[in-house]
Amino acid sequence: MAGRRVTSAELRIQRSSGACWLLRGRKVYDVSPFVRLHPGGERLLLDRAGTDIQKELDGPPHRHSDNALRWLEQYYVGELETEEPEETGHQHLRERVKQHTSDSTDSPSYTSGVQFKTFDPAKDLVDWEKPLLWQVGHLREKYDEWVHQPVDRPIRLFHSEFAEWCSKTSWYIVLAVWAPIVVYLTWYCLSELSRGDTRLFSSFTTDYSIPVPAFCFFPLFFVGMMVWTLMEYGIHRYIFHMNPPASNYFLITLHFMLHGQHHKAPFDSSRLVFPPVPASFVIVPLYVVLQMVLPPVLGLSLFVGGLFGYVVYDMMHYYLHYGSPTKGSYLAWLKSYHVRHHFEHQKTGFGITSTLWDRPFNTLIPED
Repeated sequence: MAGRRVTSAELRIQRSSGACWLLRGRKVYDVSPFVRLHPGGERLLLDRAGTDIQKELDGPPHRHSDNALRWLEQYYVGELETEEPEETGHQHLRERVKQHTSDSTDSPSYTSGVQFKTFDPAKDLVDWEKPLLWQVGHLREKYDEWVHQPVDRPIRLFHSEFAEWCSKTSWYIVLAVWAPIVVYLTWYCLSELSRGDTRLFSSFTTDYSIPVPAFCFFPLFFVGMMVWTLMEYGIHRYIFHMNPPASNYFLITLHFMLHGQHHKAPFDSSRLVFPPVPASFVIVPLYVVLQMVLPPVLGLSLFVGGLFGYVVYDMMHYYLHYGSPTKGSYLAWLKSYHVRHHFEHQKTGFGITSTLWDRPFNTLIPED
């Protein structure tokens, strides 16, 4: 849709009202909905409200990617015009502010009344009025480019309301379901090990079996956490970022359901953590394998460390999208790192809780 004309006086009024309108040359953007999500922090945008940010977009210190510029265009309002005569200008200004307020009230919350420019749902490769899951497989060779062009819009996957409900979850559901299990299993393992009945190699020989003291729970817990970080990296790199063949409708659909949806709509808050049911498809088999391979309490100690690592991963992932870490902190750097994975380096930067495994596997995102 074509943008409207915006005066300098309207820019000043919007800034004084707390809105964040920015200039890129003479183009005007209302980025108010994106302020708290900006990887550089809210202050970076708010301090530049009403000003031209072209130099900041071009860098240094950070040259924004094509996807970042495409994302900005979603908040396009119109073109800055020269000042009108005072009386006429005030009259037009009142009408425009009134119209913008009305639009913001009537339109869906994810657009905040802005007009889309580079992304037009009516002209996209898929029909956004229908569930996307069964459409993306038909994109074939266009899928990879399409899915890595993020939009600020929620996604619907299924026709069924129940299936759609099961595919979404809030961050606190992860804590409510898995945190009590972590606490209980930690207590259980420590209690069992404290009894002194747990021994290694007891199935081979009773004379030379090795007793396992209670304090061994903690190194086993830590090893379980480290195993999870490697699983986190491997799942993200080789499953979530698999490259489905353009001719394979099923694999494209599977990729979109597992992770492609998240790259298409990275700030859809209902799809940032794993719902408990699909998460259990990984957690339960891991539990079974460890119980079969190791003595029950030792396998359980490793398992609870891995489960704790998973909970930290999901909470960290949510925070990296919606949190506001202190500028200059490790979390602020990690947030920037993850956002660059979404907008610029989709084939690298697979670590979420840390960059531990990106380094030895040579997938670390290079510094600007």
